[in-house]
Amino acid sequence: MNLALFDFDGTLTTRETFGDFMRQAVTPLRRALGVPVFAPMLAGYKLGLVSGTRIRHHVAAFGFRGVPAAHVHAAGERFAAEVLPGLLRPEAMQRLAWHKRQGDKVVLVSGGLDFYLAPWCRRHGLELICSALETRGERLTGRYHGAQCVGAEKARRVRERHDLAAYDTCYAYGDTHEDEAMLALAHKRYYRGREVV
Repeated sequence: MNLALFDFDGTLTTRETFGDFMRQAVTPLRRALGVPVFAPMLAGYKLGLVSGTRIRHHVAAFGFRGVPAAHVHAAGERFAAEVLPGLLRPEAMQRLAWHKRQGDKVVLVSGGLDFYLAPWCRRHGLELICSALETRGERLTGRYHGAQCVGAEKARRVRERHDLAAYDTCYAYGDTHEDEAMLALAHKRYYRGREVV
C-alpha cells in the first residue's frame, strides 16, 4: 500500500479557506469590530511581513473566544457542504481519486480547522490531520489545541500517526513553504501540481 499526503488550501482548493470560514462562522458584530483591529495585520500579511500562523492565531482568538462550540461545529458542517465544493480544483481531486482507486491510504494534512475539514473528509472517506481549537465545557477558549498543523508540525504529526517505512511509496502534495517539511517525507513530491525532485 502507498501513502498519499495532501495539503488542502491551495492544493485541493483554488484559494485559502480559513478566511471564508471565519466570515461565515463569526457573528456579524464580531466581524464588524474585527475589521479595524486586523486591518494593519492583514496588510502586513499581504506584504509578507506577518506570517499566516500568527494571523490565524489572533483571528481565531478574536472570533471564537467564549463562543459555543456547537455553533461553530454547525457552521463547519454548512461550510463543508455548501462552500467547499465550489472551491475544489478538479485536477487535484482527480489525482486524489486516482490514489483512492489504487487502494492507497489518503490523508489530508492541513493547517485548516477541523470544524469544516472533518465533515468534508468524512464525505470523501479520508483520514484527517489538522489544526483544532481548544474547548472548555461547551465553549471555545479561542486558543489552538496544541500547535497549528503547519510547517514542521505537519511532518511531526504524520510521523506520529504513520510508520512511513510500512508503505511502498509515499506521495505528498503541497503549494507553500508551510508544506515543505511534509513534502520532504515523501518519495514522490508534487508542488503546485508539478513533480519535484
